[in-house]
Amino acid sequence: MSISLVGLPGSGKTTVGRQLARRLRLPFVDSDHAIETRIGCSIREFFDREGEARFRDMEEVVLDTLSLDPHCVLSTGGGAVLRPNNRANLHSRGQVVYLKSTPEELFRRLRHDVSRPLLQVADPLSRMRELFAVRDPLYRETAHFVLETGRPSVATLVNMIVMQLELAGAVPAQN
Repeated sequence: MSISLVGLPGSGKTTVGRQLARRLRLPFVDSDHAIETRIGCSIREFFDREGEARFRDMEEVVLDTLSLDPHCVLSTGGGAVLRPNNRANLHSRGQVVYLKSTPEELFRRLRHDVSRPLLQVADPLSRMRELFAVRDPLYRETAHFVLETGRPSVATLVNMIVMQLELAGAVPAQN
């Protein structure tokens, strides 16, 4: 069973995904890393050079391939849900967990992170609020489960995800 994690930048998709994969004994795949391998440079460089539309084209191709893997935990980029094909493929090819965080919480986590192209603006908190307003409905449409990431530790979030997957019959009960 493939499990994909969606959510805004900084919501914990990679950190939680690595731990979830370890717990379920599945390979972990980060779509952003797969894209960087394919394009031969950082996403930020590609974004600056080619623009967001070309990046989203590349992301769609890579996600189409990655979402076909029936046995992995896939961490997606924050904007992966912007394309209808990505939403449909992720939802139909596995279980999708939306790691939901408030814009304010994400701003606190990311305020010093210069590697995220969409947040390199004069008012990153306002930008985060805009991203949330646009993307939250798309994350909800794509996801089978929504988990508030508020205060729980990574281990607690992983336990919550495993419990949801077990209840849904998507993974066998863990011992």
